[in-house]
Amino acid sequence: MPPRSPLPQRHGLDAAWVRTPDNDPYTHPRWATMRDFLVDRLPARVPVGERLAAGEFVDQAGRRWTGEEPYRPNTFVWFHRPLRSEPVVPFPVGVLHQDARIVVVDKPPFLATIPRGTHVRESVLVRLRDSLGLPDLAPAHRLDRLTAGVLVLTTHREHRAAYSGLFQTHSVDKTYEALAPFDPTLELPHRVIGRIEKRRGNLQAVVVAGEPNAETLVELVETRGQLARYRLTPTTGKTHQLRVHMAALGLPILGDPLYPTVLDVDADDFDAPMQLIARRLRFTDPIDQTTRDYSSRYALEWPRAAR
Repeated sequence: MPPRSPLPQRHGLDAAWVRTPDNDPYTHPRWATMRDFLVDRLPARVPVGERLAAGEFVDQAGRRWTGEEPYRPNTFVWFHRPLRSEPVVPFPVGVLHQDARIVVVDKPPFLATIPRGTHVRESVLVRLRDSLGLPDLAPAHRLDRLTAGVLVLTTHREHRAAYSGLFQTHSVDKTYEALAPFDPTLELPHRVIGRIEKRRGNLQAVVVAGEPNAETLVELVETRGQLARYRLTPTTGKTHQLRVHMAALGLPILGDPLYPTVLDVDADDFDAPMQLIARRLRFTDPIDQTTRDYSSRYALEWPRAAR
């Protein structure tokens, strides 16, 4: 882990860093100057010369690099990444609860939990760090970008391990709701148990043979024609678990662009949210032992023909 950044956050985002490698004592350094290192190491879209001239690269003490310094091994360089334009998600983040240790929100669909890939400023974490003035805010767990519902964040570093540990040890009661096709031949309730893996570079997670690592209880709540509302209770938290399990049952969640088939959806198309909501979270507070119980206010949207 790097040391604490000498740069403050910008737009709710932490500064980035790169570390120069150690020198091989039997060869000459690969780079003559720190400028050479930065040009070689950073993506071409980063205008290293311009940003050095503007003083936007600093060392661990916060001193500006000019770029003309001789290459230094085992050294941190800190900077803020240039931000790309991204579609603005047109839904607010509703705060369900806030105290000195946690913030509980009702995450809208299409908004990422944390900055990732092309979704940076349009993430729960960045929005709330700015709006709530909490630079150390961090999620205790995550929801898929397309999933709406209850999300817990911690306000300060000293609280992070206690609350994230609840989710890592499956000590939180989590209930989801989803709309999906109705299959009268499928006996419900149904417990789905299997092994899910998501390989790097693949958009979809897949069910594979091997020791089970994912379990979901699927219950029927109501039917409307060929569609149904389901209660989903996971006892594990694998990537895309509920979406994978529902698709494996032949009941893909309405509006899911990944399962069972990957669809090409525009990044600024917010008209058809996936019908999956993290409806309720219940847990015993790890610090004061009180019962915490939060519910999402989002409603599932039945297709017009099923209303």
